[in-house]
Amino acid sequence: MTNPNRCKWVNKEPLYIAYHDHEWGKPVYDDRHLFEMLCLEGAQAGLSWWTILQKRENYRKAFDNFEAEKIVQYSEEKIQSLIENAGIVRNKLKIRSVVTNANAFLRIREEYGSFSNYIWNFVDHTPIVNRWESVTDVPVTTEISDRMSKQLKKDGFKFVGSTICYSYMQAVGMVNDHTLDCFCHPVNEKE
Repeated sequence: MTNPNRCKWVNKEPLYIAYHDHEWGKPVYDDRHLFEMLCLEGAQAGLSWWTILQKRENYRKAFDNFEAEKIVQYSEEKIQSLIENAGIVRNKLKIRSVVTNANAFLRIREEYGSFSNYIWNFVDHTPIVNRWESVTDVPVTTEISDRMSKQLKKDGFKFVGSTICYSYMQAVGMVNDHTLDCFCHPVNEKE
């Protein structure tokens, strides 16, 4: 397939195409990756995903590959070095939220056996496959993302508003919002 039909939000950049084709809407169950995506979605607040995607490797280096056990040990000196790191979004609240979220993530993992069990429970452990005809049909929040946001905040997470939660659900495949004309939508997959 040299030039398949993709969701209209995808730009022509190879990095964006690879993200759309191989990650977005594909179910993720790995705790570390789920934590990484939650932090990156939070970093996106007020920005475009393209901005964050271009900085993702810098984020992985800066935040010890999103190993929560390391992040909870960050000193004030380490946090200050992150605030000065031009390779990531240098927003103090967003940077500090990663440390806060690492603590909440570890508590949740302890309580539920895994973060995956906890987060996938919001969709009864089954991806929601929508049938949108156009990107304009895709919502920015849903009742589930509202509920997820409320619970995440209650459990100590930051930068987890309903819009961020819905973007997160799309990114980790809890929701498949590829449009019906996109080759990544299940109705178009070859058997």
